[in-house]
Amino acid sequence: MTTAEKVWVAVGFGGQALFFGRFLVQWIASERARRSVVPLAFWWFSVGGGAVLLAYAIHRRDPVFIAGQSCGLLIYLRNLRLIQRAKQDDAGA
Repeated sequence: MTTAEKVWVAVGFGGQALFFGRFLVQWIASERARRSVVPLAFWWFSVGGGAVLLAYAIHRRDPVFIAGQSCGLLIYLRNLRLIQRAKQDDAGA
């Protein structure tokens, strides 16, 4: 395995670690609240993991992986925008 390939494998694992992080923060937040909670950090970890994994998928030229990560990334960003808009609405009310 070349050095460049090793770097890309590390990038792929980094993206997976970010994705795992989103589940970890969601689980901890839910346990603390004693109900199901999706904290803001979940969406930021989703964006980070999705972006890194999309870069990895593009590098691998995997159209299935590219499509999946692209769609997910759009949804994560949309959720962050909806949260931001709700906060602005609450502040204005």
